[in-house]
Amino acid sequence: MVQARPQDLGLAEELGRCTVNAMLIENQPLVVTGPGPCPTITTARLLLRPHRLSDAESIAQSLADHQVTRMLARVPTPYDRQDAVEWLVPVTSGLLPGWALAVTTGDDVHIGCLSFERRGGEWHLGYWLNRFFWGRGYISEAVHAATARFLMRMPGTEIHSGVFADNPASLKVQEKTGFRVTGCGEIFSIARNAMVAHIETRLAPGDFRPAAPRR
Repeated sequence: MVQARPQDLGLAEELGRCTVNAMLIENQPLVVTGPGPCPTITTARLLLRPHRLSDAESIAQSLADHQVTRMLARVPTPYDRQDAVEWLVPVTSGLLPGWALAVTTGDDVHIGCLSFERRGGEWHLGYWLNRFFWGRGYISEAVHAATARFLMRMPGTEIHSGVFADNPASLKVQEKTGFRVTGCGEIFSIARNAMVAHIETRLAPGDFRPAAPRR
């Protein structure tokens, strides 16, 4: 009988530990930590796609409008092309865990933004639309489509959002999608340079409402 060498016994023990670890990993449920790459989503009237650096000019034009930025918490006024580029560089890098979708019309004209962002361990929905496209149902169409796709990638996920209290149209968009009001408070708006009353909302798992068919 050939006696095993100490180094052989050490190798056998290591292989045994690897086998046990592999079995444990195999029996554990897969934990999804993010929705994956930003997708392209087609709706009846819109194309939602990943942002490009070439979107900087269109974003700057939209957010130069104080009527748009005053409804956002973290966007400065005035807003210029350099601000847009500084936002786009990390967004287009592919390194961030969430989505930042460009809202575009059929001819690829950039008219807004919709994002799912991971903050404080929670997923947050945010969006804005060029003012000249308000009142046409575009942002509601985009929110429904993007949320549906996000929940396909992240089933059972709770999504948080909110609106300023003087923005009832945005609150209506969220309520139509299934978001419920969870509280009220104040947050600082950079564009207004003031604390502003804010309504907090949440989409609980199972509360999502698919978009009604367009007539």
